[in-house]
Amino acid sequence: MSDNSVKSTLFNGEGKMSLGLASKEEAVLVIIDVQEKLFVHMVEKEKLAENLVKLIQFAYIMKIPVIFTEQYSKGLGPTISQVRQLIPNLQPIEKVEFSCFGSQKFKEALSKTQAKTLILTGIEAHICVTQTAINGLENGFRIYVVEDATSSRSLQDKATAIHRMRQSGVTVLSTEMLIYELLKKAGTPEFKETLKLVK
Repeated sequence: MSDNSVKSTLFNGEGKMSLGLASKEEAVLVIIDVQEKLFVHMVEKEKLAENLVKLIQFAYIMKIPVIFTEQYSKGLGPTISQVRQLIPNLQPIEKVEFSCFGSQKFKEALSKTQAKTLILTGIEAHICVTQTAINGLENGFRIYVVEDATSSRSLQDKATAIHRMRQSGVTVLSTEMLIYELLKKAGTPEFKETLKLVK
């Protein structure tokens, strides 16, 4: 069997085609609706914030573009300070649609990055993250969801979201899995800089 045949028969646990290892080429990190009034109700919110900060810092090391959205900020408030202070020059994409793909502004920002791979994080896992992930697949993007950088108000909703996304063909991974897959090898300047984040 050829290498290509092996690659073409990689499946996830739900019988859907797997995307294989993540790559930084043509990738964008998307941070969905991590807003103050919603964030306080998330389960494991401290770990969520820690991993979001780690992923943003890592994205800058790897020169991966970052997009972040806010859902009805008048009601849910601004993005949490831990995230905002790391991306002071970026403006949030304001939306009222649950799926980011329902927002024309999001689609325009995404088009400018020329990304083909979306790395999704944020809240809530079972609403905006799931709908964005599934719409992303429908629009031809490779979708990776970072499980420990997403959350919901209940663990049951998050678990159901992860299951649903896997059923749909989304690849789910952890923060550290993503970091090491994108690094690919030790000894590079990026690896040495990243060690400060993962130690």
